[in-house]
Amino acid sequence: MSYTTKQEATPILFGAEVFIEPGQTTEEIDLWFRRLSEAGMLVTRIRLFETYMHQADGEWDYTLFDEAYKAADKYGIKVYGNLFPRTAFTDLGGLKFPKDAEHLASIANYIENVVCHFKEFKSCYGWVPVNEPGVGSFPKEQFATEKYKEWREAQKQTEYNSGGYDRFDFADERFHLYYNTWFLQWLTDEIHKHNPGSIIHVNNHAIFKNVAEYDFPSWRDFLTSLGGSAHASWHFDYFPRQKYALAVNANCEIIRSGAGDIPWFMTELQGGNNTYSGFLALCPTRYEIAQWLWTAIGSESRGAIFWCLNPRSSGIEAGEWAMLNYHNEPSDRFVATQEIINTVNSNHGFFEDAKEVESGINILYTRESLWIEKTLQMGGKSYEGRDEGGVMKSAIAYFEALSEAGVQANFKEISEFDFDKENFEGIGIILAHQISIPSKYWPLLTKFVEKGGRLIADGLTNYYDENAVATTRLGFPLRDVFGADVLEYKAIDDLQEIEVSDIALPAFQWTGILKPTTAKAVAGDNNEANATVNRYGKGFAWWIPTLTGLGSRVLNDYSRLNNFLQQALDYESLNPPFIFSQPQPGLMMKVLLNNSEHVTIIINKSETRCELSLIMKNTNLQPMVIFANCGGKAGGNHISIEAEETMVIKWI
Repeated sequence: MSYTTKQEATPILFGAEVFIEPGQTTEEIDLWFRRLSEAGMLVTRIRLFETYMHQADGEWDYTLFDEAYKAADKYGIKVYGNLFPRTAFTDLGGLKFPKDAEHLASIANYIENVVCHFKEFKSCYGWVPVNEPGVGSFPKEQFATEKYKEWREAQKQTEYNSGGYDRFDFADERFHLYYNTWFLQWLTDEIHKHNPGSIIHVNNHAIFKNVAEYDFPSWRDFLTSLGGSAHASWHFDYFPRQKYALAVNANCEIIRSGAGDIPWFMTELQGGNNTYSGFLALCPTRYEIAQWLWTAIGSESRGAIFWCLNPRSSGIEAGEWAMLNYHNEPSDRFVATQEIINTVNSNHGFFEDAKEVESGINILYTRESLWIEKTLQMGGKSYEGRDEGGVMKSAIAYFEALSEAGVQANFKEISEFDFDKENFEGIGIILAHQISIPSKYWPLLTKFVEKGGRLIADGLTNYYDENAVATTRLGFPLRDVFGADVLEYKAIDDLQEIEVSDIALPAFQWTGILKPTTAKAVAGDNNEANATVNRYGKGFAWWIPTLTGLGSRVLNDYSRLNNFLQQALDYESLNPPFIFSQPQPGLMMKVLLNNSEHVTIIINKSETRCELSLIMKNTNLQPMVIFANCGGKAGGNHISIEAEETMVIKWI
């Protein structure tokens, strides 16, 4: 049954989480909510710790959290109640799965008591059923073991069997995908028993590593909105600090795609310093806060909540993460956020219904590629392309290249792409080192190109089927669309070059030898081709069997890859309203549209001021800078933007 609440208009809300714990005074709690109100932060999230409410004698004492909800009522703050059943004091993330049937019953009892109590406050806006689902490993609790047996017995034999070869079945991974969804649905049902139709929101985390655990399309049936946590100190170890804005951008696009037709909302952004918690210690600058928040806005997020407003006083995170200082005064990060909120509020009519302008270019990843990559790790020497992370980093590389060109790219799991269109002209798909393409997508990709789409595959894309059986021995399933077979892949130790249509691209980790059938060799020759392009139906398919995207990332130079992408995808034929006249290393641009009005969000992560020009579809538009935190200027199609600056321009 679907309980999704479809709001007519989901408001844009900004806020910071108020952390409630014993020892706090009523006066302090009131002050924190007043600080939110003064800054225009009209939403918060509160962890409803069972440990701090459920007494040893079985009675419930809600007093501490009542003070928070009363303050929220007083100052007009909407509260997401984050369910947090009893867990260890040292457990930062909270419950992910039930331990056994008795534990599940205790969770249900907790939900009944907490939801029935706090739903009576006017500030009760909705519920987060579990904090940051996703554990990065197979659940091993007794309840999971029993559920696994039940699930396994219900599975049907699939028609596709990899030609009868012995194979992995990835049952553990498929069960984990199911189990996350089952538990979120169960929690939602329990909440709705006591608060029917209430808003349900959830925040996934560590997206670049945990995304294979998430079946976002299934979640849409019971969520009101989808969210995420994007903490640089925990989640961005695939990126150097200079590229954290890019990481937030990719994170946002993955969530936006997963949300589909329901709203999405950035549930947690790192708001302050971390000391002993996190995988690295850092304090975001006010410039980074602006970059991250504007990136979320530019990706259609309905706002964001920072983690967190006030520092907690105890535990591993004691004194960390806050946007207020230890005297409850606004930090520079808090002030920067307030300036952004004021800008959005001043242009409320535009941002309330704005949509991101899509280029039609889609970077697709497959969860099977992530499963297989992880399963096949053998240790030994580290290789960027075959270590865990090589698949995702390859996709990120193309995302970064396109970002430098000022071109928006969708970032989707392959199941989230709409293959049902009748015409794919003007639409591109990039499969960057996606080592597994499940068999059900082979005919869909073929039809995509036949109907006018442009397909680019690099690295070991489709080396395996969904069962980790090599497709090279099954009769390569994408032979028709690529117009070639692969004869072999050769490992290479150092970065080399491959000339593709007279563009010298990086060749990395492997080079493939292709045998064209209908394709044209664009590297090597027709006897031993190293890259091909094939006209199939109304579309084109490019096959570059080396990690040219990841190689570009290792070199930190996307200039040659962008030259190729511009040729293969023909950026200007996509007819974007705005695009950089030439790629700008370290820069990225988001474009929003509301009716006929546009807003561009440009972020400069290079080390110097940049002078650049835009190619504009409508040359009559004039820029009006509505936000620039380093004094950047715009005139005509010319932009002057300082290092670390975020500029937001309304075109009139």
